[in-house]
Amino acid sequence: MEKELSIKKADRIEITTLVDNYTDIFAASTDMVKRHPLMEEGNLTKGLIAEHGLSWLVDIFEGTNCHRLLFDFGWNDISVALNLKAMGISLANVETTVLSHGHLDHFGGVERLYRERIVPRDIPLVVHPDVFNQRYLFLPGGNACIMPQFTRSPLNHLGITIKENKDPLLLASDLAMLTGEIERVTEFEPGFPPQRKLEEGELKPDNMMWDEQAMVFNVKDKGLVVLSSCSHPGIINTVLYAKKITGENTVYAVIGGFHLSGPLFEPLIDQTIAEMKKLAPGVIVPTHCTGMKAMDRFAEEMPTEYILNTVGAKFCL
Repeated sequence: MEKELSIKKADRIEITTLVDNYTDIFAASTDMVKRHPLMEEGNLTKGLIAEHGLSWLVDIFEGTNCHRLLFDFGWNDISVALNLKAMGISLANVETTVLSHGHLDHFGGVERLYRERIVPRDIPLVVHPDVFNQRYLFLPGGNACIMPQFTRSPLNHLGITIKENKDPLLLASDLAMLTGEIERVTEFEPGFPPQRKLEEGELKPDNMMWDEQAMVFNVKDKGLVVLSSCSHPGIINTVLYAKKITGENTVYAVIGGFHLSGPLFEPLIDQTIAEMKKLAPGVIVPTHCTGMKAMDRFAEEMPTEYILNTVGAKFCL
């Protein structure tokens, strides 16, 4: 898509980590990052669950108006629900929920949230149509498995409206944007080579992961905030595409999974960091499937910009 979207500028946004891979009860708050407190009124707070999953709560502010979005749902169906309760957060006023792509560590909690009305059932879920693919994983060394499949039927049974998009889509009174299918322009970001999909009774390559989309915001006087999930399309591809479809060149913050973990993706770390430096974000928060090796390297190479994410952290941008 060549046409730029007219995304409106937000006064500020707050991104709260409902689920991620890492928790640290002693991590300190700053002006930008408010951590889940260890104590309240002289008592220890309830602990939060970390897992190999991801879920973001996003509040977007324009004047006195606030729009709330839920982006992804974690792996196990208990995690988001428990962490919301522990943090005292209600989703009664959420406007839209979004599933970034069709992998279990992002859709695992969605049915429970709707079934138990933690998310009201009249709130639509936005997805790319390929999230429903039946997928298989073939790893080096011969290990293979059928991947859990996201299906419509449980949500249809609950009366949930599922909206599908392939192109960029504006949400929250045009203050937020879903990228839709992310354009691939880098030569070094390979997608997800181990993956196959079942199509017309045959297993076919599915490394492109066209269903994965990111969420983008434009903060007044700051620039773009790019919120990714796993970045199977490549985090550099993701940020470049966000710039293209919004027409905004300044990148304020890049937050989310960069998928640089494990032997297949660790060789991409150095080039990813080099390209990220060219994009020059003021804030960088690698999470989830980025991997500790890559996170450590980002902390070394971009120490001023790097912030460690923890479950319960709220980023005030």
